[in-house]
Amino acid sequence: MVGPARRFKTADIAQQVVGGFLLAGPFVVTAEVWQLAASMNALQALLTTAIVFGIGYGALYKADNRDPDREADLGGVPVRFLSLMAVAFGSVLLLALAFDAPGTFLADLGVERARWAFVTAKAVTVGSVFSVVGAATADSVF
Repeated sequence: MVGPARRFKTADIAQQVVGGFLLAGPFVVTAEVWQLAASMNALQALLTTAIVFGIGYGALYKADNRDPDREADLGGVPVRFLSLMAVAFGSVLLLALAFDAPGTFLADLGVERARWAFVTAKAVTVGSVFSVVGAATADSVF
């Protein structure tokens, strides 16, 4: 780490949470997201996850001119970035479960119950593409 680490505060997490939930909500309750998730394969889910990581990193450290080497880290990964990923994926998952989106959409699509966890994970990756934008923007703007 070069120079003093920038403190990562509770307020930073709160900003990420507000932004992440704000943009996650509409995608959790959209049937098309669940249709896409049902038809995605594992490679597509991994690619989507990589896109979320890329958007998050780019938004925090390239668009905002932050230096990841000057931030507190955990195992060499900036804590702010780890928090952003947890918020991006976690907010979508929490809303999906709170709204019973898997039970509503996957039953309507005829997805076997044994596949619900895998399809839900894929739906979370799709929703996280948008959630990470909101979370990173709120973190950077406020």
